[in-house]
Amino acid sequence: MEVKSNSVKGGWLKNMIVKRLYFDKAMSCAELSELFDKSIPSIAKAVNELIKEGFVVEQGYAPSSGGRRPLMYAINANAMFILAVAMDQLSARIQLVDLHNNPVADLAAVELKLLHNESALPQLIQHLNDYISNSGISKSKIAGIGIGMPGFINAVEGINYTYLDAGGESLSEYITRATGINTYIDNDSSLIALAEQKFGIARSQQEVMVINLGWGIGLGMIIDGKIFRGYNGFAGELSHIPLSEDGALCTCGKRGCLEAEASMLVVAQKAEVGIKNGRVTSLKLHNGQSKMMGDSLMDAANQGDQFALELLSDAGYKIGKALAILIHIMNPANIVLSGRGAKVGKILLAPIQQALHRYCIPRLASGTELLISSLGFDAELIGAAVLVMENFDKEMKG
Repeated sequence: MEVKSNSVKGGWLKNMIVKRLYFDKAMSCAELSELFDKSIPSIAKAVNELIKEGFVVEQGYAPSSGGRRPLMYAINANAMFILAVAMDQLSARIQLVDLHNNPVADLAAVELKLLHNESALPQLIQHLNDYISNSGISKSKIAGIGIGMPGFINAVEGINYTYLDAGGESLSEYITRATGINTYIDNDSSLIALAEQKFGIARSQQEVMVINLGWGIGLGMIIDGKIFRGYNGFAGELSHIPLSEDGALCTCGKRGCLEAEASMLVVAQKAEVGIKNGRVTSLKLHNGQSKMMGDSLMDAANQGDQFALELLSDAGYKIGKALAILIHIMNPANIVLSGRGAKVGKILLAPIQQALHRYCIPRLASGTELLISSLGFDAELIGAAVLVMENFDKEMKG
């Protein structure tokens, strides 16, 4: 059944049911009744209305556990769609997904440099509008646009203090006005952590640290089941932990930051220098295209290239040194290696563990398990979709 609007008629309860079924896949009226502390007749009435409106479908009966089997209800994947956007410093990926987070249009990967690029915001908006137009999906069917991006971000106000200047106004509101679709932004690493907690290896965990191994090195912290943002929203800047006094100059203006020593962008640059200096390797120069070199380097490492393995081992050891600091402060049960670099997660584990043995108190290190994401490079896109649904009931109250 076609849904003619991206809103749910009838208020908070129906919105919350849609949101819960997005995250939990299938539930019975009794489970929804207990969750929302509403009577079963009230839940059944709301569910039946959602079925008529095309948001919910019957999923069949639950497995028998004695007694009458309850009828299960699930979200209709095609009731609405979400435009998920995953950005890094060099590019953006745009993907329209259904309510099962499955793609319904081709992925668009576009070059979009953020640093020292005053036209980055209008370029982003043009890419978004072009993608929506080419998808053939009506805007009324798109629940929202979720965007993960690097930078110091106030997710509540929708402001990125580092990139994509919107002339002092809310970036979320600016893009909403330019596209005609409700837009939400958040830090890329926070969204990756959200994706891992909702749909990934950290599903349903209450305390977990998620490392975003990308062109930078980010950290998303799940504490007490929620994203921890700190006093003014900027918690998790693991990439700017100082590893040395006289190390490489970081983009933040300081020396020796983890990002300046061990990010994938830095590893790619070191690879280019090594090739020019005659290192034996299967890697080829990419004319300064660090993104292509970074991807090639990870592929080469997984195929056993010794130079690529050496570079990643060095980076992994430095990441491990930073994680030792994180473990001493947070004492997490799990640390998840996610993002672009998860594809070389197994290679990074050994040098990370070596650094933890050297720099971390054994009693603390032994209580923390290192995990490799199963979502990997898709985590940010999934997190961007989750961001829209996290705000679904807030946007549609009333």
